[in-house]
Amino acid sequence: MKTVTLENGRRVLMCDGMIASERDATDVIGFAFTERPDWIAIPLTVLSPAFLDLRTGFAGAILQKFVNYDFRVAILGDTSQEQARSKPLADFIRETNKGNQIWFCASCEDFVARLGS
Repeated sequence: MKTVTLENGRRVLMCDGMIASERDATDVIGFAFTERPDWIAIPLTVLSPAFLDLRTGFAGAILQKFVNYDFRVAILGDTSQEQARSKPLADFIRETNKGNQIWFCASCEDFVARLGS
């Protein structure tokens, strides 16, 4: 199930179904085309564990799909332990957070606060 809420004046599509394949991401994108959210928020808990292992290419493939269709994506959840174990992941998260297309936020509250800034 996917729900759209209004957060700080922005329409946010919250994903709560598993995204374990590129096909799952494509399904979210299809739903997003009908809802036209400003942001798509995806909790880490619904992503395959392969997402945070950059060697799998899963994160790149998934995020590239959203970017190609001009959707902004926020990944919600604490990644501090994974970043401590992987410098490439820490670098990737730091760099994406500098932009306005993909954000990694420790929580939904952090995401909403960043929307308001």
